Amino acid sequence: MKLLFLGDVVGRSGRTAIQETLPRLREAWKLDFVVVNGENATNGAGLSAEHAKLILAAGADVITLGDHAFDQKDMMSFIEQENRIIRPINYARSAPGKGYRIFDAPGGRKVLVAQVLGQVFMSRPYDDPFSAIETVLKTHRAGGLVQASIIDVHCEATSEKMAMGHWCDGKASLVVGTHTHVATADAQILPGGTAHLSDAGMCGDYNSVIGMDKAEPLRRFVTGMSKGRFQPAKGEATLSGVYVETDDRTGMATRIEMVRQGGTLQQSGPGPV
Repeated sequence: MKLLFLGDVVGRSGRTAIQETLPRLREAWKLDFVVVNGENATNGAGLSAEHAKLILAAGADVITLGDHAFDQKDMMSFIEQENRIIRPINYARSAPGKGYRIFDAPGGRKVLVAQVLGQVFMSRPYDDPFSAIETVLKTHRAGGLVQASIIDVHCEATSEKMAMGHWCDGKASLVVGTHTHVATADAQILPGGTAHLSDAGMCGDYNSVIGMDKAEPLRRFVTGMSKGRFQPAKGEATLSGVYVETDDRTGMATRIEMVRQGGTLQQSGPGPV
């Protein structure tokens, strides 16, 4: 199976890049399944129902969220209506929506998508992500009930994301980090066959401070004082993420490539677009 995962969509520039570029990527790379993290797509904080529909219409099969899952209040109800949106499995137990689901892929194949929130340096003490994801993977083995499984690890620390990759090695097709908006350069297939990337980066304007217009973050760093809210940068976005090919029989990865398309970063991907 040919899988694409795209990192955190930030603001209008990220949404525009998804709309304009994702359909071309699906066709050019003959993608079977696409997951997009959309938790910063609406003004840099959360995801509205309107913008979720836009991302799905552009070619995403599933949208994952994160610690800002319900910053946009209409997501509280919309996530119950739209099963293609996943919130973290170890979020508050009373939260609406689901932390994992099984989805259909071409050829009658099945794909598991799950998301967990990390604990290190995060604003709240979320439940243990390792035991949460272990329970799911034990009952949904890649190469068994599902032909592929994708785990989004939404957290600050690269150490925790790497640890999750090793924890899931041999049990999931892809373990990929989100949240920090800066891609890491450690794309690899682990010894047990799981593809891993500590952070996918963002789909946003990199001429910024992690997707936000530079003026206010710089003011706060230099003076320690706030003058206003952070606003998403509006320049051309780079779509950042990871491409993975898997073996249907085992669910394990056979190829991994970092993806950067458009914007200011050096371009990369599995082939021409």
